[in-house]
Amino acid sequence: MDVTIHSAFLPHDDPDAALAFYRDALGFEVRGDVGYGGMRWITVGPPGQPGTSIVLHPPAADPGVTDEERRTIAEMMAKGTYAMIVLAAGDLDGVFDRLRARGAEVVQEPMEQPYGVRDCAFRDPAGNMIRISESR
Repeated sequence: MDVTIHSAFLPHDDPDAALAFYRDALGFEVRGDVGYGGMRWITVGPPGQPGTSIVLHPPAADPGVTDEERRTIAEMMAKGTYAMIVLAAGDLDGVFDRLRARGAEVVQEPMEQPYGVRDCAFRDPAGNMIRISESR
């Protein structure tokens, strides 16, 4: 079977702040930046891995989302409980230091987890949980 993960979607509420985090602090390359109707979708991904991307999208842009659902999504984003992604790095401490130095919100410093990984956690500017595990 030849199935891979191509794209994951995370909401953003400020495209310039999202770029500052994913491109400038995390080091991802921008693969697409599309505007439509006053909204903006930005596709980013790790250099050297063109087959894997994160699409940063306006929250609740789907016309099928109700106003009540939009309010719930906005509330969950504000609390940091709406979306998350787990990334991997070969130098966890180096990535942690770079993100912290650029002002990213630290949720957890690097630590060994009882389930067998060493990881840290940040929130991106939209409140998404970004966990980073050390590749082994």
